[in-house]
Amino acid sequence: MSTFTIFLALIIIVAFLLVVVIMVQNPKGGGLSSAFGGGANQIGGVQKTSDFLDKSTWTLATLLLVLILLSNVTIMGGNGLGESKIMNGDTEVETNVPAPVETPATTPAEEN
Repeated sequence: MSTFTIFLALIIIVAFLLVVVIMVQNPKGGGLSSAFGGGANQIGGVQKTSDFLDKSTWTLATLLLVLILLSNVTIMGGNGLGESKIMNGDTEVETNVPAPVETPATTPAEEN
């Protein structure tokens, strides 16, 4: 199993958890946090759940960004140059472009 495969699996897991945490929240104060109690001044109630969901959203989003950046480094091999033939000084670049077809030029006098 390659390093990129491990990063890809972690990215998928973190993205799924981020979606779940975002879907649990309700922007108007409903959602999961309202199911745990009625009053906002209750200890360990709505406010604590809302804070936990907010912090977990930011943590998962930051973790997702870091994993994506690290997976990019593993793809590039850590040097950041990639496989550029021009940067490596290799001037022979193979192209499969066919040669242009030459058509004879006609003048208006020859068309008649």
